Amino acid sequence: MQRIIALIILLIPGLFAALGIKWMRDALFGILQPPLPLLWLQFLLGLLLFLAGLAFVGGFILHRDRKRNKVQPRFQRKKKNGPNN
Repeated sequence: MQRIIALIILLIPGLFAALGIKWMRDALFGILQPPLPLLWLQFLLGLLLFLAGLAFVGGFILHRDRKRNKVQPRFQRKKKNGPNN
């Protein structure tokens, strides 16, 4: 059940990223989508959606791999020096 929930959590930002790519492509070809009044605004919102979706999926994968200790040393979290370590 946890894997299905994780898949759904990853699908939603993935769909937003796909919508962002579509909006950017349509703006480059001059096709204006109905909710957006300007082509440049459509392109910027598409870019924002794409980057947000990509960042979420990338952060999710990085977090998972850090927990499993499967990242290169430069991506590992630095340990804090303190009395509670």
